[in-house]
Amino acid sequence: MAKVDELSSLLEPVVTGLGYVFWGLEYVARGKHSLLRVYIDHEDGITVDHCAEVSHQISAVMDVEDPISQNYTLEVSSPGMDRPLFTLEQFALYIGEWVDVRLRVAFEGRRKFKGVLTAIEDGDICVTLDGSDYLLPIESIEVARLVPNFDNDLTD
Repeated sequence: MAKVDELSSLLEPVVTGLGYVFWGLEYVARGKHSLLRVYIDHEDGITVDHCAEVSHQISAVMDVEDPISQNYTLEVSSPGMDRPLFTLEQFALYIGEWVDVRLRVAFEGRRKFKGVLTAIEDGDICVTLDGSDYLLPIESIEVARLVPNFDNDLTD
């Protein structure tokens, strides 16, 4: 978590300075195969050209600051429809939507929770599944993503 926080602090101003929303990042340290994935967003959407522009600027900052000593692959991407959720503010935007959450350690005998995000309470997210509510501390979340809804029923 400390490395993710360090990288976020370094790269968020770069992304926002270019006029994009810094959605978050993932850093997976795997020796020569390490990965830094930065998610950007914009109210008008994200194109390949936007990703290339941000990638170019991030690469320049990373070359100067050198926060990752080993080789790594940099990816810049839109969060997409199954967007990862990193902050309580992001979770709050999607109350009422389906989420898929994986915890770092088991809670009540399980690590995976796929259900409806129903609330944010005192730093926890509330996910309802199988008729039960689960309060999950954001610090214990390893990965959380929206579950895209492809319901095309327009009869309402």
